[in-house]
Amino acid sequence: MPHAAAAVINHDSVVATHGETDRTFRLASISKIITGWTCLIAVEEGSVSLDDAVGPPGSTLRHCLAHASGYGFDTATPIMGVGKRRIYSNTGIEIAAKHVAERTGLMFADYMNEAIFEPLGMSDTSLKASPAYAIFSTVHDMTLFMKELMNPTLISHATAQDAVAVQYPELGGVIPGLGSYKPNPWGLGIEIRDHKQPHWTGSMNSPQTFGHFGGSGTMMWIDPTINTGLIALTDRNFDEWSAEALVAWPSLSDAVIHSLSNHA
Repeated sequence: MPHAAAAVINHDSVVATHGETDRTFRLASISKIITGWTCLIAVEEGSVSLDDAVGPPGSTLRHCLAHASGYGFDTATPIMGVGKRRIYSNTGIEIAAKHVAERTGLMFADYMNEAIFEPLGMSDTSLKASPAYAIFSTVHDMTLFMKELMNPTLISHATAQDAVAVQYPELGGVIPGLGSYKPNPWGLGIEIRDHKQPHWTGSMNSPQTFGHFGGSGTMMWIDPTINTGLIALTDRNFDEWSAEALVAWPSLSDAVIHSLSNHA
């Protein structure tokens, strides 16, 4: 592994770290969680609504954030009807961000910076290209965002709960690099573990665990039932070590939870 860094949060405190926590990594698809949170800030400000028509006919901002708009992974046109299947889509996330940019009159990167990075003190984090996969950050900065996910300050508790609630719960679909699930629970830009097997989180993680992993070899989860979060960033592409990652990440997750339970 060229470079790797990690941190564990428990009850709003960083309780363990590994590696260079100030090294910058590409978050890859963990970016989608930050993008979703940014969109929800715009919702609370009144700039947009989750019911706004966004994407193909019949699709809304909510559909796009929940991978239910019908767009393919990277397709400019839909490949299925709205709300028919959980199709993991960079396009849907990008269209959602574009809608926020149009309604706020700001470049999405600028809006994200003002809405999230500045108030949370994430001084080493920036969006450099697609909001679906091109945020660059450090483990230190991401612990600040994880604290926001655990105890929201930028959006209301009700909106935060909506973000991590299953949207369109009947939908099945594929998680790239992992497998097909029926159903395939997802929130607003956030994957929800539920009872998926196999999974990249641990066997000790609760069904309420939410988070994301990324193609640059990154992963982050929050388990609200134990007020614990784990972030691990690397710069080795997931495709190069997917088999190892899908053993290492669950093992690390279980080790973290086991260690914390022994010290409770």
